[in-house]
Amino acid sequence: MTTTTTPPSRRLQVKIPWMLWLCKMPHTQAEGVIRNIIREIAQTCSSRGQTLCETLIAFMVKAVVLDPTNHFNVDRTLTKQDVQKLIELCVDRLMDQTSPTLNTIKMQVYFDMNYTSRREFLEVQQRVLQSRLLSLSREITDSRAKTRDDLKNLYGKIVSYVIQRSNLGSATDINTVRETTAALQSVFPQSQLATFMPLLKQDKEQQLSELTLIVSGIRLFNKDSRKGGEGIQNLPAVLNETVPAAAADIENQLAGSQRLAWQYTALLEKICEQDAEHTECPVHPDLLKQALYNARQHEAFLRFILADVIQSAKEVTRIQSDLKTRLTLLKDTVHTKTTVPTSQVFPHFTALASLWAGLEGEMLLLSMLTNVASGLRAFLSAQSLLSSDQLELLLLGLQVRTDADRCSETAVSEERIVESEMSSCEWCFPESTAHFEDVPLQYKGFCGFTLVKKNGLLLPGNPNIGVLKHKEKYYTFSCKSAAYEFTSKADEFVSAVVEMAKRWPELIQLLQLHQEFASVTPYSEMQSGQKLLVKTISKSDASMQTEIHPLETNIVKSYEWNEWELRRKAIKLANLRNKVTRSMQTDLSHMRRHNSTQTFLPKDAGSQTKRDGESNVPKPQVYLSGLRGGTNTMKVDLTRAVDE
Repeated sequence: MTTTTTPPSRRLQVKIPWMLWLCKMPHTQAEGVIRNIIREIAQTCSSRGQTLCETLIAFMVKAVVLDPTNHFNVDRTLTKQDVQKLIELCVDRLMDQTSPTLNTIKMQVYFDMNYTSRREFLEVQQRVLQSRLLSLSREITDSRAKTRDDLKNLYGKIVSYVIQRSNLGSATDINTVRETTAALQSVFPQSQLATFMPLLKQDKEQQLSELTLIVSGIRLFNKDSRKGGEGIQNLPAVLNETVPAAAADIENQLAGSQRLAWQYTALLEKICEQDAEHTECPVHPDLLKQALYNARQHEAFLRFILADVIQSAKEVTRIQSDLKTRLTLLKDTVHTKTTVPTSQVFPHFTALASLWAGLEGEMLLLSMLTNVASGLRAFLSAQSLLSSDQLELLLLGLQVRTDADRCSETAVSEERIVESEMSSCEWCFPESTAHFEDVPLQYKGFCGFTLVKKNGLLLPGNPNIGVLKHKEKYYTFSCKSAAYEFTSKADEFVSAVVEMAKRWPELIQLLQLHQEFASVTPYSEMQSGQKLLVKTISKSDASMQTEIHPLETNIVKSYEWNEWELRRKAIKLANLRNKVTRSMQTDLSHMRRHNSTQTFLPKDAGSQTKRDGESNVPKPQVYLSGLRGGTNTMKVDLTRAVDE
């Protein structure tokens, strides 16, 4: 059975509030005093030639305060003398370059500041890319080009945006610019800028993203067809060489750390069996234990990185397989065809670009993991504490057993826990517990009894002899006798392990004792769904419910279970203008509910009439007689009467 490994989170930081008890004063003032302490320690170390980060200094301050040998009383406020003593002790520990403890703590801080989980790393890379292209994107979306030269300049910016976002070549390479421009013109000619300009900013950004995917897919297809693709790196070939090399390098480092841990464990077992004062060891046993912690911590971190590399290798294999399949489909689609509908070919180009972006993400992730693994070597002080010749001389005649050897040696039936002898406790066994390999073991699978009884010796537990479940936590032991004695005083041993961690603060992270030290952020907390190994519970309550619609196609969208909702819909459908609402009340229903009726009030109505009329005055007509030589002139009125 392998112990459960939980990846660390992005930031392991010792936060300021845990030290507020040092200064019994208002929160803001106390926080300022604590920061002054950290700043003074940093300045003192800097004057001595060591530049240290505040996270490391804060962790060391906590370690000094928690160490019972320093006699800091948490029940009273620290005096000026106590503060000065605290600063001096922290500076002495931070300046001790030969201390394996300091190197282990530095290793933990370095790993936390540089290691990033897979999902978070890819999200950060996307945000970095978007921020890098933010100004160019704003110039494109905010452009109000009208003249021909302005439109040509805007089109050139779109080409540059596509190149930089796709990361397929350099925007300063003339061949890359020409190829990208030709691919973009086949999809989005310059004449379509007239329809692009009136769009909303959000729609413009969406169209730019779609154009980037399509153009990138076209260029990748041309590269595969050997008709273009200049400046595009052959990522599949590079990854096929890089991934196995990175995995092999990390496995070699891991094997070296494991070998050191096994050697130091065998040496410490020999010292514990003998009288430490009469041991011919050139190094104090406490330094050997610190070196063992250093090697075990390096081993744990390398396991995290190796798990990510293995996951990356699987992802690269999957993406390359999908990439080949997509290219084959795309070739079949455009083969011997002069014109292909965009609805058929564009999805292939988009998928092709997305898969290539996945390969680029895996390349960046692999680079980060290898850099972190290389950086951890500087903090592996266990290999410099004793030379290989000294170790071989001290281990002469001793059997150096691996963790697997220890489990196999104690896997016989005589070493298994007899559950009837400890009936008051709950035990888990491989044959009776589901998902036994994934049980989250306390102390990272090390034996807590041995750690206490042998004054800090780390021995891997053997889950095959039985796992103790105590207060919803699971404990494993190196042997049967250790399990029985730990079970008889479980709470005392748990408290003793916490006290051991106060003496050696690197054990807080190594054994994941974060619940006992709430001031240190646990690195077992990850984003949802981002654990390398899922912690499953061996026993859990389960329930099952039948789905109403197992298949989406059988869902009736118009179905409504609520009777009152159906009535509301019926009322809406009814044409009340052509209906009469009546109500009736009986003696049984009197005063039991409110009844109401609804009527339509009469509308205000009006009418207006208009009669057109006219009158015509007769045209006056007068006749004068005798005008032609007559002696008498007579006037005759020939005007017609009005009433005619």
